[in-house]
Amino acid sequence: MSISSAATYARDVRVTWWYTVASILSLQVFALVIWAAVVVRDAPPLAIALYVVGAVGATASAVLLLLRYRREPLDDGDVGATHPVWPLVVAGVVFGAVTGAAVGSLMLAVALAAQALCLVRWRNGIRLRLATLLIVVILATWVVDATRVNPGGYVAAFFGLALFIAMLPPLSATSLWWWDIVRELDRARRAEGRLAAAQERLRLAGDLHDLQGHHLQVIALQLELAEKMMGRDPEAAAGQVRAARTSVDEARRGTRDLAARFRGVPLPDELANAADLLRAAGLTVDLLVDGAAGGAPADVLGPVVRESTTNVLKHGRGGSASLSLARHEGAWVLTVENDARGAASPVGDGAGLSGIADRVGAVGGTMDATRLGDRFRLTVHVPEGVTA
Repeated sequence: MSISSAATYARDVRVTWWYTVASILSLQVFALVIWAAVVVRDAPPLAIALYVVGAVGATASAVLLLLRYRREPLDDGDVGATHPVWPLVVAGVVFGAVTGAAVGSLMLAVALAAQALCLVRWRNGIRLRLATLLIVVILATWVVDATRVNPGGYVAAFFGLALFIAMLPPLSATSLWWWDIVRELDRARRAEGRLAAAQERLRLAGDLHDLQGHHLQVIALQLELAEKMMGRDPEAAAGQVRAARTSVDEARRGTRDLAARFRGVPLPDELANAADLLRAAGLTVDLLVDGAAGGAPADVLGPVVRESTTNVLKHGRGGSASLSLARHEGAWVLTVENDARGAASPVGDGAGLSGIADRVGAVGGTMDATRLGDRFRLTVHVPEGVTA
């Protein structure tokens, strides 16, 4: 998955959640309004007041249950909401009972109570069995209310009025079930990104260990041999010292080549790794990358991305950050912004920003670091086509 598509996917996950919440709450409010327009308008003032209190309370309970549902862990190993859910469920049931009692409808009370139960994250197949049971109970109370309203037994006369309330719990349960699937897919996508970053770090560590281990072992043997030969054959010992110095130069060149390979990582991958690192530290990260970012000067901007990420981790104390790379008027513009509330020191103080300014200035670029209230923003402009 490309970086731009990954960022789009993460944004779509958030949008999916808010669409889910909006659809559930819209259907509940619409059903209560329809019920009020048909039944409550001719009721006594006390019944109207009780209906309004019950309807507002049931809707507020649904909002709080949905907010808690979003924060709840998907499994026992996750960290999520810690407050118990049952007080909110009990509040939803009580307000549903008040709403139904205000208009004398058993079905309305049962449907609103079922709605509160369907907004709980049930496990191990309980959700499906509960939703099926609640549908049966709602249909039974539907028949009871319909025959009470029309003693002749014409259930169809009650159909239009009760339809929206009857649909509410099963549709809510289905919507949240689909949301859980989307959330699982998103978690798998993020886990894949973290695994790829970890594999790259392990590969680099292995290459560095093999390279330095080989050269250091050779240098140690050469110096040990030179020490033993120092008294018997000084010229041969000097030759071993020269050979050790040659090995040092080879190790230095190998390390430089390895670092060049690391710097040669495409800039979109650099930004993705930086975003994964910040998310692993607990920040909410927005990542926006131009579709042509593969052609950006990675040897110039790659170290800037790493240094700015370090600054955010070291100095920032907020909960959010954003990284963006875009092409504008013949230059690549890298913007790193984070929430700096509660930072112990001004964000980015020290040699980090000076090093970034020197690096981009050497290729004709510019750097701007600004703190605006609780936000710190680093903006780097680098001309297209430059190299370090």
